[in-house]
Amino acid sequence: MRVMKLGNRPDTFFLSGPVRSVSTDLATDMQILVDGCLFRLHKFPLLSKCMWLQALCVESGEGGGAVELPAFPGGAEAFEACAKFCYGVAVTIGPHNVVAVRCAAARLGMSEAADRGNLAGKLDAFLSSCLLRRWKDALAVLHSTRRYAALCEELGVTSRCVDAVAALAVADPSGDASGAVPAGSSSSSPPWWVRDISELGVDLYWRVMVAVKATGTVHGKAIGDALKAYARRWLPIAAKNHHAAEQTAAGGGGGAANADRATKNHRLLVEKIASLLPAERNAVSCGFLLKLLKAANILGASPASKEELTRRVASQLEDANVSDLLIPATPPCAGGALYDVDAVVTILEEFALRQAAASGRPEGSPRRAGRHRRSMSAESGELEGARRSTSMAAASHGAMVRVGKLVDGFLAVVATKDARTPLDKMIAVAEAVPDFARPEHDDLYRAIDTYLRAHPEMDKSSRKKLCRVLNCRKLSEKASMHAAQNELLPLRVVVQVLFFENARAAGLSSGHGNRVAARFPGDVSALLARPRTTEENGKDEQRPAGSVAADGDWSVEGRRDWSVVASRVASLKMRLEEEDGEDAGDEAFVHRTRAGLARSASSRITAAAGRSKRMLSRLWPTSRTFT
Repeated sequence: MRVMKLGNRPDTFFLSGPVRSVSTDLATDMQILVDGCLFRLHKFPLLSKCMWLQALCVESGEGGGAVELPAFPGGAEAFEACAKFCYGVAVTIGPHNVVAVRCAAARLGMSEAADRGNLAGKLDAFLSSCLLRRWKDALAVLHSTRRYAALCEELGVTSRCVDAVAALAVADPSGDASGAVPAGSSSSSPPWWVRDISELGVDLYWRVMVAVKATGTVHGKAIGDALKAYARRWLPIAAKNHHAAEQTAAGGGGGAANADRATKNHRLLVEKIASLLPAERNAVSCGFLLKLLKAANILGASPASKEELTRRVASQLEDANVSDLLIPATPPCAGGALYDVDAVVTILEEFALRQAAASGRPEGSPRRAGRHRRSMSAESGELEGARRSTSMAAASHGAMVRVGKLVDGFLAVVATKDARTPLDKMIAVAEAVPDFARPEHDDLYRAIDTYLRAHPEMDKSSRKKLCRVLNCRKLSEKASMHAAQNELLPLRVVVQVLFFENARAAGLSSGHGNRVAARFPGDVSALLARPRTTEENGKDEQRPAGSVAADGDWSVEGRRDWSVVASRVASLKMRLEEEDGEDAGDEAFVHRTRAGLARSASSRITAAAGRSKRMLSRLWPTSRTFT
């Protein structure tokens, strides 16, 4: 730490209670009241260097009353340092008091206009030549400007400190000159200056980071590490629970006032960090971006900040986890729900737009002229462009598949933990993912099943509306077995699952004559008659035949004989007959389905496969999942 000593006379100032005086043979002729402390001094040494005191003395006349200096920057300590400089008494200036003394000198008018070699000029030279060239000293000076923010801005001290700190961080990647980097730090670790600047206030931190980014020499990953470190330092509670942040602030003794102040500071912090996010895609993780979005939701950040965070999350959504998407809902718009599903829908819509733009073919691709032969370089360039386009399309498809898996997992968690989520919001999230992004619908079916179990009072139309997002052709055998005996599903979905599985079993059995399913072409024996083990037979004694296992274990219990299948078909017939009067379309559907379900078990395999295909073509067109 560098210091500067001004003056060479011994200290003759002494303190007597709230009065500070100078021990001289001459009587004092001036009294100045600063911050409750009365200074008894002489006019000549002070007025010769302080233009502001000259003006005060002229205004107050020659009376012997004390001159009061209200709201004096730096208080009595800074004024005493200025007074000692006027008397030539030795004064020590360092990084922790240079700003206070500089502001006090500016208030007293101790500039070159009052006297050559005055205090303000000496302090400015000390800052430029010494303090702002060393990392720790520059940071200490920058910290101290916060107490006198307005005056430091007016004097340009804050700007000089910010530029100096940013220049030192960029110009000294090793940190050896400042002594701030620990020995043995690796290049893969965050930059050495990240921890130091994390102690700055949000305004100063934002200005330093803007200056660092403006240099263009710091990698985006380093900027991202700095932002994560600062958020971890100052935003741990607000990012998790807004009410906890309020209680913590209120516990400081200020009650609601402190809580409002803490909320405002945290909101400003989130907005500043959002504005500093680097342009590089992987500079920060998707999980960190979603944490910022959660904090922005909780703290009521500006719409521009939320939009920026949503855009950045959508650019790397395939890297997120299900827990990252569980954004807490705010009370004004939640409707009692725990999670903000609308925010997830907005992210998915932005992601879909980006994927559509990325998978589009590049415009202006060269076409082959009719009578002109292309050069080898042109052909190789076109081939390379085609390869690049193919690889981009494959990457885009892979990202969509990962997002589809993510969304289905999110729906399952929301259906399990938040029964108050409206049906239309669940459907909106499910439909935000295109069909090709779901090679299998098992996870989606699990979410639908969980939601139906959480809402047993749901009417038939709502259940049908929810199940329209399900493609029964993409269910695995295990999921189909569960769906075939799921009493909560609409009858159309159950029958559709039965026919798709029957067609699949018939297609497999046509190539494998020893398949058990071949003996039951008109039903879904592949679902209801799977090989049994000794352990499962033991369980059957304790579980009713035909029961559906608990959530997470999709299995169908029951015997392999035809009586169980006939019982299942009969129950479906009865349930379908109950809905005969619903509408004309349902009645026709019931009659067509009943004919398919009543097929004899003695029909041949090939005939069963042909009839199943014809019935499927009549009941469900290939372009839609449901009628």
